[in-house]
Amino acid sequence: MRQHFDESLARLSNEMINMGSMIEGAIETAVDAFINQDIEKAKKAVEYDDVVDREEKEIENICMKLLLKQQPVATDLRTISAALKMITDMERIGDHAADISELTFAMAGQPYIKRPYIISRMAKETVDMLIKSLDAYAGKNLSKAWEVIKHDDVVDDLFSSARKELIMLIHENPDNGEQAANLLMVAKYFERIGDHAVNIAEWVIFSITGEHKNYEEE
Repeated sequence: MRQHFDESLARLSNEMINMGSMIEGAIETAVDAFINQDIEKAKKAVEYDDVVDREEKEIENICMKLLLKQQPVATDLRTISAALKMITDMERIGDHAADISELTFAMAGQPYIKRPYIISRMAKETVDMLIKSLDAYAGKNLSKAWEVIKHDDVVDDLFSSARKELIMLIHENPDNGEQAANLLMVAKYFERIGDHAVNIAEWVIFSITGEHKNYEEE
């Protein structure tokens, strides 16, 4: 009985890592498409969304079977509960990759009013946060999870800078308004991806220690 349970837990871990690889691929493709205004890559990023959704359903099924048939307790219960919470954030990151790509489509054929250096840096920082949060899960690494949580302020500060820059560009020339609004939405999606990476890191901490709280208040 325990052997079957351990095999199911191992399968859960493998599927979580697999889903993590999918959303890494989705967001990295979306970032590349956005920076280079590459429509073909934007299409690929959108295509990831359905694959990620199917993987989320697969992990949900594994978790529900474990909960209903095995009635886990203590650490095992935390592992399964955290996985259910994490896949919600992972799925939302996949959605945001598609959202960013849709905005890339909307801005196709128009040179950027200004090269999006700040947003590009936001993209890099959020991708790094995502990768670290997933590595923290795979390696049950508390220090990496904490690094992600503490790094959220960097992304928030970059978002504030991007917003100020885009508002200034609209003031300078109202014709910039539509594209500036689209770029601001891209920045907002990257900020949200950072928030979801923090959520994943918090659930990693919960799965290891049993403690969970909103660290943003500290």
